[in-house]
Amino acid sequence: MSVTTESTHEGLAVTAPFSYLFVPGNRPDRFDKALSSGADAIVIDLEDAVAANDKALAREHIGAWLNAQSDVGERVLVRINDAGTPWFDADLGLVRGSGVRAIMLPKVEHSHQVDRVRAALRSGGFVVPIIESARGVLAVESIAAVPAVQRLAFGTLDYAVDLDLSGDERGLTYPACRIAIASRAAGLLAPIAGVTTDIDDEVKLLADLAFARACGFGAKLCIHPRQVAALHRALAPRPDEIAWAQRVLSAANTARGAVQVDGQMVDRPVLLKAKSILDRAPR
Repeated sequence: MSVTTESTHEGLAVTAPFSYLFVPGNRPDRFDKALSSGADAIVIDLEDAVAANDKALAREHIGAWLNAQSDVGERVLVRINDAGTPWFDADLGLVRGSGVRAIMLPKVEHSHQVDRVRAALRSGGFVVPIIESARGVLAVESIAAVPAVQRLAFGTLDYAVDLDLSGDERGLTYPACRIAIASRAAGLLAPIAGVTTDIDDEVKLLADLAFARACGFGAKLCIHPRQVAALHRALAPRPDEIAWAQRVLSAANTARGAVQVDGQMVDRPVLLKAKSILDRAPR
């Protein structure tokens, strides 16, 4: 199930994934499994999940797997290492030499970091910058404005470390809302929320999702397939919501003037809400 909101930034028009599942770049045996996990998109990770001594081999595994695929389209992203690391240039070589169309770039603090990745991508490729620091938040508007940025992601764990937050989620409200506002103003897809590290704590996962949705986020990073299933269940509208949305759209499509459904006037915000509900309904 995918959310079908579309991006208008730089002419991009793509189906928006709701769930992004990480898979370690040094575990090629898991790539196909991740792709069939039910996640809307997978993120093959060259950064945190791969030790320094394993990065070169992981790069080879990723390149070989990508070049063996007929067409993974926009369902596969590669999270490369950030621009301040010694592995960044080699990662850009992977981008140039493989069929990958989507790059997740961590620790973005300046728009020119995204420009360097953009230059390595083939035509039609895009970048998902991760905002993970105070500097990144302050520069988020210029980062969102870079051509080929599809959407932003919020690296909540690294951000909390950067600002030495106490763990109270109230400390994430300002940056989360600013990232969402910058995304909307730039015409990007709604941003992606950070990971929930407690794999077996569905209550925590759904609480993190609710917080992100309240701030305007439209997707979430996952570190285990069980989280994907739980997120999709939480996102799916109830049968009564689907029935209401269908009534609203049906009434709007057949009416010549103002119309009411269940005693409520159907105006543009109501129509948009109905369409959003049906977009989230299981196919």
